[in-house]
Amino acid sequence: MLFWILIGIVVYFVAVVTPSTILIPQIGLGSYVGPRDVRPEIGKLEGRAKRAVDNLRESFPVFLGLSALALAIPTADIGLATTGAATFVIARAAYHIVYLMGIPLLRSAIWTVGAVGLGLMAIALI
Repeated sequence: MLFWILIGIVVYFVAVVTPSTILIPQIGLGSYVGPRDVRPEIGKLEGRAKRAVDNLRESFPVFLGLSALALAIPTADIGLATTGAATFVIARAAYHIVYLMGIPLLRSAIWTVGAVGLGLMAIALI
């Protein structure tokens, strides 16, 4: 379970830095490391990256909460919780990639798989 929590944190970090990293070729390294007082126009890819990370920000606290509860509750089914956590983390990594690629139906299907992972984690607590 701890492994998937740590991998989830890595996925979260990568997702959070992706939108600003996409700016480097657009505005140049000098402007990137500067104060960016004037916000450059958001391109299609950066917009997708921002929307993907916004979506992750909505579900990641739920993942962390369910993870903590699974570890803290002695009667929790840790095997099922770990399966749910793995499902969520892998789906969220895939979701980010597919969102950047602009594949709408597949993106929604992958989001659903991630939600099922959270559901498994919740069921494991009962």
